[in-house]
Amino acid sequence: MSEPTQRRLAAIVSVDVVGYSRLMGADEAGTLATYRTHRSDLIDPLIETHNGRIVKTMGDGLLLEFPSVVAAVECAIAIQNGIISRNTEVAKDIAIRLRIGVHLGDVVVEKDDIFGDGVNVAARLEAFGEADCVTISGTAYENIAGRIDAGFIDLGDQTFKNIARPVRVWQLSLAEAADTVTPDDPVLADKPSIAVLPFDNMSSDAEQEYFADGIAEDIITELSKISRMRVIARNSTFAYKGKAVDLRQVASELGVRYILEGSIRSGGNRLRITAQLIDATDASHLWAERFDRTIDDIFDIQDEITKEIVTALRVKLTDGEQAHFLARGTNDIQAWQYCVHATELFLRFTSSEFLEARSLAEKAVERDPNYAYAWATLGFTYWWDGRLGYTGDTVAKFARAREYAERAMALDDTVSMVIGLNVMVAASQDRFSEGVDLARRGFSLHPGNADIRAFLAFALVHGGGFEEAVDHFRAAMALNPFYPNWCRNGLARSLIALDKLDEALAISDEILSLEPSFVQAWVQKAYIFNRIGRSDDAGQAIKEVMRLAPNLRLEHIPGFFLLNDTVILNRLLDGLREAGLPE
Repeated sequence: MSEPTQRRLAAIVSVDVVGYSRLMGADEAGTLATYRTHRSDLIDPLIETHNGRIVKTMGDGLLLEFPSVVAAVECAIAIQNGIISRNTEVAKDIAIRLRIGVHLGDVVVEKDDIFGDGVNVAARLEAFGEADCVTISGTAYENIAGRIDAGFIDLGDQTFKNIARPVRVWQLSLAEAADTVTPDDPVLADKPSIAVLPFDNMSSDAEQEYFADGIAEDIITELSKISRMRVIARNSTFAYKGKAVDLRQVASELGVRYILEGSIRSGGNRLRITAQLIDATDASHLWAERFDRTIDDIFDIQDEITKEIVTALRVKLTDGEQAHFLARGTNDIQAWQYCVHATELFLRFTSSEFLEARSLAEKAVERDPNYAYAWATLGFTYWWDGRLGYTGDTVAKFARAREYAERAMALDDTVSMVIGLNVMVAASQDRFSEGVDLARRGFSLHPGNADIRAFLAFALVHGGGFEEAVDHFRAAMALNPFYPNWCRNGLARSLIALDKLDEALAISDEILSLEPSFVQAWVQKAYIFNRIGRSDDAGQAIKEVMRLAPNLRLEHIPGFFLLNDTVILNRLLDGLREAGLPE
């Protein structure tokens, strides 16, 4: 008996080299070498970064599959921008140029290969498109509209060979953006923009990796306190960790003008840190410095690097911003390293790594009981434990989180992590207006911090300010182009509250394409399906909820969503009850 045909919805990308036969005829060895370099240094890393996979290669072409159409289009744009940037100093007659087509559709799966109309449409779109363009179907466009800031042009319905129905076609031309990062770019014109890349660990000790990461992360934190500077969040810049990158390409992908990169080498108690600031518009070095210090000087080095960068960028600081640079949370280097390592684990959001992060945070507060960031890190491990039910008594976990939040706030009420914890604790204990006030104060202190913008957005959701929350979630995502799922989920929740169910469903699908076990997204899908009359789909979503969280009941939903608006909360409860979530 033959196995049933397997099908799935996928974002398919077809990539082709323009004029490949001509290029090969003129210089076979040179063309092959250049294309292989583009693949290894640019194209393949971008596919991996955007969670795609190479289905197969076809001579000069690629067939790619992505779980998210947003990721597929973002990857296609990044690839084109990267290739165009690499071609700026290459003679036009030998430059490798690409056509890319993207479609969201049904595919037939056979082992690692995919077939069907979805694949055929992507190939037809690629062939129809022009060089240096990304050409997408109407189906793909409907799912990215409002979520990717790019000027696609509607080319109308097109009829393609062997495709039964006309296909709506949209096209983005990147040909005029050969210098993709310029001082006149809208994203750069507002304020100086910078991405701090992970510092390279040049030591043989793998443990120094956390130390190098901590240097870069602290510089990001300090720079984000400057109101007149746009600083890309850690999650986005650390996606390039361990990779050989083209700095103009990175600047294009992240939408920044300036890049800071550096390295750290340690031996015994001695440190050598090098850093250089680069203007991506012309790859010029604005500033470079080497710091030879002892490990005890590490915080002074961070301040020195940050102030040098600000000077190089010619940003005039206020007295308050200057004071931020001089404030330090601890003089204990080991406590700081524990927190850096704990944060690395904490961001993975698994029960075992939360417990390990908690252990490290406990060690940090033992070494320095006056270190606010350490208490906040410890408090967050308890807050999420209570929220996600990792280890039992929710009330006790929230109480412990509040205790540590208040202790951290008493020590230093300007630290973004401290503010964020207090915002979330307030929301979980029905102190919604207090949470919003705290978050607004945090935003005034850290206007360029992506996490603070997201915390403010969450506080507004909890307090009922859904429209404003959407704006802040989108701003947080702009600061962090590789934004995490908890931020996506907050945006989806805001849209549900505003009854924008189609948008919320698309975002929930995107979350699950990246993280299939994200329970809140399944709960949201169950509610949305029930509201739009898709009762069978709602029931299937509830089954998935019960598989992932068998103890979840309706009584847990208020704590799950933390909504102060009783009308919306009751609507949510009624919808989930009808969908089949147990009482």
